[in-house]
Amino acid sequence: MGRLGGASFMLHNYFKIAFRNLLRYKFISFINLFGLTVGLTCCLLILTYILNELSFDIQNKNANNIYRVERTFKNPETGMLSLELGAVAPPFAPLLQNDFKEIKKITRFLDGGGSALRYDDKIFNEQNVYFADENLFDVFDVNVTRGNPSNALNEPYCIMLAEEVSKKYFGTQDPINKIIRLDNQFNFKVTGIYKPFPSNAHIHPAIMLSFNTLKDTAIYGEQNLRTNWGNNSFYTYLLLPPGYDPKKLEAQFPAFLNRHMTDNGGGQFKPSDWTSLSLRKLTDIHLYSHKDSEIEENGDIKRVYIFSAIALFILLIACINYMNLSTARSALRAKEIGVRKVIGAGKPELIAQFLSESILICFIATVLAFLLTWLTLPALNKISEQSLSVNDLLKWHIVLPLVLVPFVVGILSGIYPALFLSSFKPIKVLKGIFKVGDSNFSFRKVLVVTQFSISIILIISTAIVFQQLKYMQNKSLGFNREHIVNLSYNSGLNNSYESFKTELLANPNIKEVGRSTRIPSGRLLDANGSKINIGDSLAPTKADIKFVRADEGFVPTYGIKIAAGRNFSKEYGMDTSSFLVNEAAVKVLGLKSNEDAIGKQFTYGNRAGLLIGVINDFHFESLHQRILPIVLFTSATPDGYRRISIKISANNVPAALSHIENTWKKFLPETPYDYSFLDERFADLYQAEQQQGSIFTIFSFIAIFIACLGLFGLSAFTITQRIKEIGIRKVLGASVSSIVALLSKDFMKLVIIASIIAFPIAWYVMHNWLQDFAYRITIPWLVFIIAGIAAALIALVTISVQAIKAGVANPVKSLRSE
Repeated sequence: MGRLGGASFMLHNYFKIAFRNLLRYKFISFINLFGLTVGLTCCLLILTYILNELSFDIQNKNANNIYRVERTFKNPETGMLSLELGAVAPPFAPLLQNDFKEIKKITRFLDGGGSALRYDDKIFNEQNVYFADENLFDVFDVNVTRGNPSNALNEPYCIMLAEEVSKKYFGTQDPINKIIRLDNQFNFKVTGIYKPFPSNAHIHPAIMLSFNTLKDTAIYGEQNLRTNWGNNSFYTYLLLPPGYDPKKLEAQFPAFLNRHMTDNGGGQFKPSDWTSLSLRKLTDIHLYSHKDSEIEENGDIKRVYIFSAIALFILLIACINYMNLSTARSALRAKEIGVRKVIGAGKPELIAQFLSESILICFIATVLAFLLTWLTLPALNKISEQSLSVNDLLKWHIVLPLVLVPFVVGILSGIYPALFLSSFKPIKVLKGIFKVGDSNFSFRKVLVVTQFSISIILIISTAIVFQQLKYMQNKSLGFNREHIVNLSYNSGLNNSYESFKTELLANPNIKEVGRSTRIPSGRLLDANGSKINIGDSLAPTKADIKFVRADEGFVPTYGIKIAAGRNFSKEYGMDTSSFLVNEAAVKVLGLKSNEDAIGKQFTYGNRAGLLIGVINDFHFESLHQRILPIVLFTSATPDGYRRISIKISANNVPAALSHIENTWKKFLPETPYDYSFLDERFADLYQAEQQQGSIFTIFSFIAIFIACLGLFGLSAFTITQRIKEIGIRKVLGASVSSIVALLSKDFMKLVIIASIIAFPIAWYVMHNWLQDFAYRITIPWLVFIIAGIAAALIALVTISVQAIKAGVANPVKSLRSE
């Protein structure tokens, strides 16, 4: 008890003295406390983002045992991957369940796209509509608030609604067994209501339709569910036993494919030669999966690494401030240390005393950082368009490490000053002959160089991020994206589309109208095998050619130029056996020129015909992808199209939109009118990069600010130590400008050294970052010079505040004590 009491008294004494020193050296204490608080706040904000990104789908109790089935296509001759999908064809699920007894359950989602729902006089266009099978609740955790999950999706034409969707149609009424009409064609019975899927789920169905509805031939057809191997739109999830190694199952997939699928090359290749299946853990989908077809846009583990690095950089800069300022004020505490040593204090006691000061500051900074995080998190959510919550930091497995933060950061930032200060020789200190050694200043210089190296790297990185974003926004896409209105194609137009189009074009504000399966806006395209007649016979191509079904209005609506041949035309019937290819396709098909392609026999998938035209290359997908070979062909049936594109006049946009809406309501009175502009969709393409750039900039400026704060304090103490020298120089006739130059010179040398270190590191980091873009800027050398000059100017302004103050001071005051 005596030892414990003594230790307790000693700790109490340490922290009591530490608190007194905080109050005694207010200027340094403020800079240290402010820098650490801001640094820790940034770290906590970034930590909430990282925790959210890492938490996707873990709310499912079986999360560690759920795997998504993914499919890959490749050229069997070259082995080159042509398509990577996060979804598979419908026959796979029942066959996998039948062949592999280790699979406990299988469930599927099918994206139903947008649908119009009606109940009484309430009618809305709904997104996030999915077909879901009856096993859903055996695999995923869904909070069903009304209805019985064990049978809610068993029968055809059953529908389950998220709570907010239910309130929109039914208000406070009981929705169970109510009939809701879908697309003015099908009646569905409401069998359940559920809480919305959490924000950290990779899928968010607002409406779920029973999967068995697809067996109706009016919807999809039971035969297609059993035999259609080409429709890879079914997101399929397996529940495996706990601890089961999924690689054991994957090893059996090639034999499984060969057992159930037919070959794709006249007996030359086995199915496993051109397609394969793999498994991805549910909790890995959000950060690690970037397939050609994802159920929703995913995050990126690289982004997590980038922001983790920024958080560590900011904290490191704040810790360096503490080290620098603590050692810089060593002369002020030298006599205190000397007296303590004379009266018996040993080095361990002095180290403990100085560490207690740093831990106390870090503890106060941590408390303030939590408060600032709570206050600033809404602003970060607004910028990032996420739903981050400070509650993520309050979970026990996060709180326990955070409790250690003041001790860890306090020890890391305080250990060097503690060792340095405790090494003073008491005799020299008390005789007044103590001088801070050059080694101390050398180490402080290393710390300043480190700070400014990080700051310059962040300045360069921020500049390059925004240059790349500007480049993507301004790059010519090969078509005109301005003033194009997009509508979802509705099957109600199957028999009246030509009349609908004629009515639209009757208005002078409507220039062109076209239909297609996809529109240029970044969505990755599907591909098929192809054959072309170059010599005397059709030979398979080794090319990966994407496809779009489009009518004769698509090319003129988007202003795509014809490089050779002609466009689809009604003068040639429906051109049902004709193809258009882009210039990239001409090259991979081995044709001599665009003109050489015209009239060639061409087979794509199971469709055969002639190449009638070559169009200029254009960016159908995001600038993250290169322009790929594309083939266009018309749909055999009207419902083969999904989108309507309308080119409108720039002179009277409101009148054009009004005419489109009136025409829509005339032909489709039971379907809500909803439209979007193509240029807005393209802006959304790079929204993640824009948000990343904005957040990156904010944290970069904070890091630079903290570095300048430390430099401000360090320069103040350096100048204080030279105050008599400055007084003598002024008496001898030195000007204010020469004194400012003298005091700034040493710090500017450090900034130059920091620039030399930062430039190659920044180039390497940003060069690797740009590799994610198929079309990217060349890193300009000018950005490095500007960043170096900017860092020098920032440092100069920071130092000059103190230097000018010293330069204009009355020299009599500084020399009076001599």
